[in-house]
Amino acid sequence: MKKIIVMVVFLLFPVVVNAYSARNIIAMDMDTNRVLYGERIHDQHLIASITKIMTAIVVIENSNLEDLVEINDVVLKSFGSGIYVEVGEKISLKDLLYGLMLRSGNDAALAIADYVGGNVDDFVRLMNLKASEIGMKNTQFINPHGLENNKGEGNLSTAYDMALLSSYAMQNEIYQEIVKTKNYVAKSDKKTYSWTNKNKLLNAYDYTTGGKTGFTEKARRTLVSTASKEDKNVTIVTLNDGNDWDDHEKLYETVFDMYNKELILDKNQFKIEKENYYKDELYIKADVYVLLKEEEKKDVTLNINLRKLEDYEDQTIVGTVEIKLKDEVLKVVNVYIRKNQEGSKKESFFKKILGWFKHD
Repeated sequence: MKKIIVMVVFLLFPVVVNAYSARNIIAMDMDTNRVLYGERIHDQHLIASITKIMTAIVVIENSNLEDLVEINDVVLKSFGSGIYVEVGEKISLKDLLYGLMLRSGNDAALAIADYVGGNVDDFVRLMNLKASEIGMKNTQFINPHGLENNKGEGNLSTAYDMALLSSYAMQNEIYQEIVKTKNYVAKSDKKTYSWTNKNKLLNAYDYTTGGKTGFTEKARRTLVSTASKEDKNVTIVTLNDGNDWDDHEKLYETVFDMYNKELILDKNQFKIEKENYYKDELYIKADVYVLLKEEEKKDVTLNINLRKLEDYEDQTIVGTVEIKLKDEVLKVVNVYIRKNQEGSKKESFFKKILGWFKHD
């Protein structure tokens, strides 16, 4: 009788097993920043070398990558992973970036920060300004590499914030090219370097497009990756995950199977019904797609907001379209106006004739 009772209790209260081993995990649609899956996505955590995503994008946006950098003694403060550049060596900023992202060079991070920022502290200020601009509300950088200092303090962020950063960075073609590179050869005035990307997913998972690894004893394993399948563009972030390679691949497959890419706004068919204020054409610049589960499609609505401008130029933004899933805003799209050129010419000619009469 006791055995029967135990079996009944087990059936009524099944053991719940977490599908992923990460302390924090998120999958985000890179095109809309919609969270597709997440656990503890806003908890702050040490992030280790995935910090270098921010280091890279700040460099790309604020410098000429063809610049030749002379390595100074700032690199002597580096420890942990490195590309082992020497003081006095001259190497391009572009090559340093590849060493930063493929080999996670902490010496490259310091050399880059010192050169681009004038000094490391000012470069870190640029990192925090960019974080604020992107909307990373729970992030604080104290260095460009991700190591903790002798007090145990390091860069803090969240899975959500790092997914925002990954989505933002992947809009940049130079960044895209760097993080998808599996092997790279760099040359300085003293050495030739041959680097292999530490991101194992580039070889293990066919749809991987980039990412960055990280590890310290205190932060444990951190990983940001990106993948695209059937034009579904997703980034995954895991913090403190001893099984991160498998977790990323497994979550990608789950998300790609669960979500479809749906055309919400067709730029060639775009029209606002019952809009009669503007006589000129209203348009959007690109088709808009959203990742949706099949059962979510019926809950998508469009909220159109137009400003009534009396005077405007061609290609002026005159409003927005909010794409909403129930109460969640998935994307905001600008609405532009295209002035009728023929009408404008007629109006200009008419004004010219009036000008003649006024002049007389």
